[in-house]
Amino acid sequence: MNQDLSIVHLILHASGVVQGVVALLVCVSIASLTAIIRKIWALKKVQRLNDAFNREFSEAADREFRSGTSLNDLASRAAQNARNAGSMERIFDSGMREYQKLRERRITDPGTLMDGARRAMRARCQREMDVIEANLSFLATVGSVSPYVGLFGTVWGIMHAFTGLAALEQVTLSTVAPGIAEALVATAIGLFAAIPAVVAYNRFAHDIDSIANKLETFIEEFSNILQRNLGTQSPSRY
Repeated sequence: MNQDLSIVHLILHASGVVQGVVALLVCVSIASLTAIIRKIWALKKVQRLNDAFNREFSEAADREFRSGTSLNDLASRAAQNARNAGSMERIFDSGMREYQKLRERRITDPGTLMDGARRAMRARCQREMDVIEANLSFLATVGSVSPYVGLFGTVWGIMHAFTGLAALEQVTLSTVAPGIAEALVATAIGLFAAIPAVVAYNRFAHDIDSIANKLETFIEEFSNILQRNLGTQSPSRY
């Protein structure tokens, strides 16, 4: 491709609508890549904190609950470290806090204690998942809409090119090529914005499902431990 048909040259000499479409797609692509990078770091941090707390919780549960005591020390650390804690640790803190509040109110019914703790953990889990899933809808929108926006720029550019060619008496490939090429640039940039967003969305959706399953498993494990501590039967799964 010679200099006259370079991408920059084609964009600079394209119609105003095509230039607007390209500018929009470039901004969307930059925002999408930024969201992807931030989400990668955020998910890695969530997984790292959850894995670390899960190991600590398992050790504390094996050490303390088998002897009939509680996880008050771990709960105290979770409450003090709430700002820097992971999602699993905050879920544990919510369940333990509600459990202790009910015990302080002289509530001794095992069903009431377990239902209260489980509801608190599930409510906190939903809030944590809302945070974890942030920006996923944006990536889905970019992946589905960007190709159509680029296609609109291409259709408009081709229409504009053929309108200009209508005034010429003799049309050759050299006169048609620049107009068609500048129109196709919009589709190329639309695909450039959409493909990373779609790939990242699918990957993030898989990772988030894995995190959600681990949080659900933790809630059930902690509920079972609390119920064993109360000397009752295993709770039914919701």
